[in-house]
Amino acid sequence: MNIGFFGIQFGWGLQMANTSAIFEHLGANADQIPILWLAAPLTGLIVQPIIGNLSDNTWGLLGRRRPYFLIGAIFGSLALLWMPNAGSLWMAVSLLWILDTAANISMEPFRAFVSDLLPPKQRTKGFAMQSLFIGLGAVLASAMPWVLSNIFGVHDSVTDGVPLVVKISFYTGAAFFLGTVVWTVFTTEERPPRDMEAFREQQERRLGVGATAREIMTAFQQMPTTMRQLAWVQAFSWLGMYCVFLYFPPAVAHNLFGAGNESSPLYSQGIEWAGICIAAYNAVCFGISFLLPRLAAATSRPIAHALCLTCGGLGLISLWFVPSPGWVLLPMVGLGVAWSSILSLPYAMLAGALPARKGGIYMGIFNMFIVLPEIIISLGLGWIMANLLDNDRLLAVVLGGVCFLIAAPLTLRVEEVTAQPTVSAALQPSLESEAVSK
Repeated sequence: MNIGFFGIQFGWGLQMANTSAIFEHLGANADQIPILWLAAPLTGLIVQPIIGNLSDNTWGLLGRRRPYFLIGAIFGSLALLWMPNAGSLWMAVSLLWILDTAANISMEPFRAFVSDLLPPKQRTKGFAMQSLFIGLGAVLASAMPWVLSNIFGVHDSVTDGVPLVVKISFYTGAAFFLGTVVWTVFTTEERPPRDMEAFREQQERRLGVGATAREIMTAFQQMPTTMRQLAWVQAFSWLGMYCVFLYFPPAVAHNLFGAGNESSPLYSQGIEWAGICIAAYNAVCFGISFLLPRLAAATSRPIAHALCLTCGGLGLISLWFVPSPGWVLLPMVGLGVAWSSILSLPYAMLAGALPARKGGIYMGIFNMFIVLPEIIISLGLGWIMANLLDNDRLLAVVLGGVCFLIAAPLTLRVEEVTAQPTVSAALQPSLESEAVSK
């Protein structure tokens, strides 16, 4: 059921490692990067609550969640094919909007999908398995340009455009995105509602523009205490990762490799090495995903998450002190530990607190506490870069580490709720309980 996450994250990994570089190749300045990335948080803010409500109240030939996996994969794959061939900055930004929208359509119901099909005692393992596939997909996606260039000898004589290795990587990502999601869609069965007539009545109440808006507003007002406490943790955790997404590859190229401009061979080498470093922290994410359930069981989920965030914060701050590019791999260990936890433990902590049959819409709202701070950063970080940080990309990444260290103690305030396995037999199978979605 989780293998589709591999393809989705392969697409995300290519986007995170290469989008800022593509923008710079097309003429963007360092202080313009945050506003150009506005698509990422804004589409999440708009799309995820809507898709959450729709997927909670859908049943058709492909089930409840799977139609959204497939639609998102089709459009996301098309955007991946086109993006490295964008001829202008505005076109690349437009394709980022399409890619992010499609990825959100696919990804939002995926966490609910796992929680739909797993009993409460298996959820931590289920979400850890998602982290495993996310890490594996991101490792391969991030490392692919370097592997193509340094192992397979793929080179491009053109120095003022997007390198050939990046284009081939995006084409491969499109195939993985669509292929793995199709695999999940056609090999994993969803259980239909036991009382279809009652479910149709529920659809009439909850679907439609007005009904969807009312459902989102009502759910927001009735938000569980655990979710309110986790909101602050998510906000600062994802602010830290957002700084990495925006500036880590250009920071490696400019600050550590000394590239003067985007046409320099040092710039391409730096972006490729940044891809290896991103692959490294995702490899750590892959490995740690096996250990997180044990760490959470030995301590508690809040304590385990706080420890992981502290590792990530110290890792990002230490990047300021690395003497050479090779040393960047060491801080990536701490970042990988934090990333694995960010992708799983908050959702596992939240699962037991969500009302039955409304998990999709609540996790769409939960995503708002990720994207709203990111929207603020997208709108304001450009000014900070130009006026306070002197367009120093590495300082922006260090700022992300500070955000992690703020999130860590906030995690210790979270009060977990034991999951209740009982749900209405009229609408869902006996094992199906609160749905969880990013």
